[in-house]
Amino acid sequence: MRTRLRVAIASGKGGTGKTTVATSLALVLADAGSVEFLDCDVEEPNAHLFLKPTIERREKVEMPVPQVDEDRCTRCGRCAEVCQFKAIAVLKDSVLTFPELCHGCTGCWVLCPEQAISATGREIGTVESGWASARPTRLEGAEGQVRCVGFHHGWLRVGEAMSVPLIRAVKRQAREADFTVLDAPPGTSCPVVESVKDADVVVLVTEPTPFGLNDLELAADMAAAMGRVAAVVVNRAGIGDGRVRGFCRSRGLPLLLEVPFDRRIAEAYSRGEPLVAAFPAYRAKFAELGRSLQGLARR
Repeated sequence: MRTRLRVAIASGKGGTGKTTVATSLALVLADAGSVEFLDCDVEEPNAHLFLKPTIERREKVEMPVPQVDEDRCTRCGRCAEVCQFKAIAVLKDSVLTFPELCHGCTGCWVLCPEQAISATGREIGTVESGWASARPTRLEGAEGQVRCVGFHHGWLRVGEAMSVPLIRAVKRQAREADFTVLDAPPGTSCPVVESVKDADVVVLVTEPTPFGLNDLELAADMAAAMGRVAAVVVNRAGIGDGRVRGFCRSRGLPLLLEVPFDRRIAEAYSRGEPLVAAFPAYRAKFAELGRSLQGLARR
């Protein structure tokens, strides 16, 4: 396999099986090289429930927000004019800041003519990093070494709206590896864009239902607008109709894997068991998925 492959696993809606695909793919790719796993769904991370990592490092993440020196401020209003998010307001005798609305763009303090605004930090969440065992068995002929997956995820503070800076902090934790798997948040909004923007291939996980098709169309449009190579994995195959297949054909999207609707798979998921661990026969299918993604990345 070609090295330095970055794969983002995304979906137009939650609950399609995105983390099921992401964790199993990471575990299987560890057979071929070093792997870094990034859970970018910082509002509701759950990959740790399946990979069960040992966390070695924790750090708080802050984003810059404005702090006004009232003595230097002349109330000219320039800061409020440049802020697109209404995070700063100039009154007759004071300046109000709203840190929860600030996106950290730096415009207000860069353009302040009196240099009355400086940056201060506001905590938005925590990043945790460590290692997860790729398989309980040991490498053959490797002197007892155990294959591991580098693991990183973020926890957004409750009530916090700015998840993108925390996603960037999670991505910065990744070491150089042969394979990087990013488990993106659901949907097509800014957090998803940040998660997938530098991926070589985006895998869109869907289910063969009218709702699944609608959200697959949105996710495929997002990937196309970003110029990302995309492919599709269908989860719970067999419960819907053939319109997802038809859509993939019409858009030239490779359908690389179908995971059937199976109560046993759902039960394993509820126990926190990765698909390829609960059903070893899927290792070969996910290995083939990895090879197909390698081929798409070369295009």
